[in-house]
Amino acid sequence: MRGRRIPLALPNTGTLHRKRNTYYLRGIIVITIVIFLFLQLHAFNFPESRDPLLTEPTNDSVDAILSMVPSVLHKFLTPKSRNQTLAANLQHNGTVLNGGGSVSFLDSYHPPNISEIKRQIAKYNDMQLVLNEYTFGPLQNDSVIIVIQVHTRIIYLRHLIVSLAQARDISRVLLIFSHDYYDEDINDLVQSIDFCKVIQIFYPYSIQTHLNEFPGVDPNDCPRDIKKDQAIIRKCNNALYPDLYGHYREAKFTQTKHHWWWKANRVFDQLEVTRYHTGLVLFLEEDHYVAEDFLYLLEMMQRRTVDLCPQCNILSLGTYLKTFNYYTYNSKNSQNTKSYVGDTSPNSQQQQQHGTSSLITSSTSTTTKQSTSQTQGAQQTWSYHVLPSLYSVYQKVEVMPWISSKHNMGFAFNRTTWSSIRKCGKHFCSYDDYNWDWSLQHVSQQCLQRKLHAMIVKGPRVFHIGECGVHHKKKNCESNQVISKVQQVLRIARKSGQIFPKSLTLTVASLIKKTKLRKGNGGWGDRRDHELCLNMTLPIR
Repeated sequence: MRGRRIPLALPNTGTLHRKRNTYYLRGIIVITIVIFLFLQLHAFNFPESRDPLLTEPTNDSVDAILSMVPSVLHKFLTPKSRNQTLAANLQHNGTVLNGGGSVSFLDSYHPPNISEIKRQIAKYNDMQLVLNEYTFGPLQNDSVIIVIQVHTRIIYLRHLIVSLAQARDISRVLLIFSHDYYDEDINDLVQSIDFCKVIQIFYPYSIQTHLNEFPGVDPNDCPRDIKKDQAIIRKCNNALYPDLYGHYREAKFTQTKHHWWWKANRVFDQLEVTRYHTGLVLFLEEDHYVAEDFLYLLEMMQRRTVDLCPQCNILSLGTYLKTFNYYTYNSKNSQNTKSYVGDTSPNSQQQQQHGTSSLITSSTSTTTKQSTSQTQGAQQTWSYHVLPSLYSVYQKVEVMPWISSKHNMGFAFNRTTWSSIRKCGKHFCSYDDYNWDWSLQHVSQQCLQRKLHAMIVKGPRVFHIGECGVHHKKKNCESNQVISKVQQVLRIARKSGQIFPKSLTLTVASLIKKTKLRKGNGGWGDRRDHELCLNMTLPIR
């Protein structure tokens, strides 16, 4: 007979316990992955069912762009030359010739000659007429002033005006258009603005009004590439003073720096309407495009400088980042994968010296050159980010020393900062660099006791839409493609609640190497340029 077996307890080696923990850990990991995938699908797919814009490729046709602009603002996008305006008026009035024939509309309007342009410029600058002041009231001392530097690119300017018209609190600002080219079609466009106060100022030393004399191109000017000894023998203008790289001045490049310095002096120290203004002055250009909350965010940044950055004296809305804090579809990807839309500005390149074969500048017309990889790619830089909505609870800003090649777009400062800069006018005007922004950085490094320090918004509110400029040439200069992408970015940002943030948070900026003192890019060796620039600081109010 077999005896009853008695089970004996085996010693506990922990194996079963470890296996049980492994099963629990695997279960937790699986659940985490499932939740993560669910959130991904929710974040990416849910908006698609409600907004057809997200499922369609970018459409850069004129009709598509107009469809994203309120109909009341279409008037700013409708080209209308002086001939067309005159023809419409004559037809409306039933005007006929004395002989009974019809009017030749194309021959009725003649552009003004140089003498008339000079008279008109002097009249505008003397009158200092503020349009729409009766409607919107006088300028408040703490209101924002927006200064827009304008050359000839009216197509971009139209879109900038449309974007400004859609901004919250735009009726409180004063728009100052600073022109270095007199064009009556541009004047008509600017004077048709009806959503805020407007004033026009005209740079009086332009190439347009000085065709055959300094600061234009004098017939006796030294050719750019002539050797110094040959220039001395030839006795051409400024033969003794080529730039750092042995080259002589080119008027078309020096004008931008002159214009920027003149308009800053004009706005802060010479206009009657700004005499007692103590608020911010924001600098824009004709080929910029603004988000509808740019004023809201600018004023919020100004308030928060007290606790976030007491040393900041510049606020920047147009940072040159590789990615924006908004997401959209990569229009170049046939699979419609989600991605962030990249910087539309070509200013992430390094400056080239005046001694190279082509001049590159990060100037007021934002006419800078992209790096080779960017140029071969596209105006947009696209990169993938996971769950964008989880990273946009608060609007983020960062603080760092002002860098000319990164923070020269859509930046603002007040009269106190300007007064410090103006006292360093000699450093600005004698620095051998034809770029105003590099000259301003030189002022910060070499002259200012309180260096320029910037608070920069990480999600830009000022975009660059210019495809072509003085230095940046392309076969296709149509602005529609970039404008369409910017409109799409802003519409998605609006839908996803990423604009008009309720608060700001300061993020830690990436480690910034100390900016080395450097010699200029050249193009500014002519003593006549130095003298003209210095004379602009003389107050004439």
